[in-house]
Amino acid sequence: MRHIARSVLVGAIGTAALAFSLSHASAAIVCTDDGDCWHTHADYDYPPRVGVVVHPDGWAWNEGDHYRWREHEGRGYWHGGDWVPF
Repeated sequence: MRHIARSVLVGAIGTAALAFSLSHASAAIVCTDDGDCWHTHADYDYPPRVGVVVHPDGWAWNEGDHYRWREHEGRGYWHGGDWVPF
């Protein structure tokens, strides 16, 4: 009986690790025309007028580019230094 319980526990841990890795794989970096960038873990449809570019999670700006990290929780975007939820 102990062997079955251990197998179930190992299976649950493996499933949780796989679920985490799949959700992490969908991460992205979003940047505005103003140079504000943040991470997102969801695919949002940003309004076209806000001028954001969605990059893959491993994207990095080049030396001399004028970007800055401005993390924020929730659904929205940066505009003129303010977080605008939508």
